Amino acid sequence: MPRDDRRSSDERRLFRGTTTRLDVPRDWRRTFVPRPTYDADAFGRLSERIARFLGTGQFLVYMTATILFWVGWNIFAPEDLRFDQYPFIFLTLALSLQASYAAPLILLAQNRQEARDRVQYERDRDVDARTRADMEFLAREMASLRMAVGEVATRDFLRSELRSLLADLELKSREDDRV
Repeated sequence: MPRDDRRSSDERRLFRGTTTRLDVPRDWRRTFVPRPTYDADAFGRLSERIARFLGTGQFLVYMTATILFWVGWNIFAPEDLRFDQYPFIFLTLALSLQASYAAPLILLAQNRQEARDRVQYERDRDVDARTRADMEFLAREMASLRMAVGEVATRDFLRSELRSLLADLELKSREDDRV
């Protein structure tokens, strides 16, 4: 009897695609309802957008106008249209709720910014190391060029040597003419 016949149909279905690859772990759990997933990066981008808006003057103007309208309505509106009496407990609750959601969103945005800053810092450090290596290489090249130029005869040196040789030749030719 073949080995696959001894297994149940569920086991055969479970092992069908995973027995050929040893580097892929087997998925033993099967769920009937898929688990909800979310894109953490999309949530992070949304939190950054919200945090960025919370730090603007526009948000402060909107928040101030809302609070002034809220307080003005609940003080000056007719008694039956007021929805939050003087201690403004509902307003306090709304502001607390807004603050309790704003703080974690701001922290999440700061964490994402810190991660971006860390990556940028590493890039800057790599560029700095390459620049430093290039500068050291150029400094060595300049030093070797200075040493090479120090050993090369200059135009003035060659002229003076040629003049002294010419003078020696002229002196020798005069001596030969005398003899």
